[in-house]
Amino acid sequence: MTTAQGPLGLDPALLEILACPDTHHTPLTVDEAASELLCTTCDRAFPVRDGIPVLLLDEARRPDGSGTATP
Repeated sequence: MTTAQGPLGLDPALLEILACPDTHHTPLTVDEAASELLCTTCDRAFPVRDGIPVLLLDEARRPDGSGTATP
């Protein structure tokens, strides 16, 4: 069985259901260049490591490089 791979090596079906873990649960967009998933509501960037999205608020950062995101 082969699984179709989308951006960042993630299954496209998984990308459709992933959402920000914060209370608003906004769907995430892909930033392939930075290997991150982005929340357009709170502006957090979640890393994707070895094809695994790390959706922990403590691991998120601001895409502009200003450090760890805070609510």
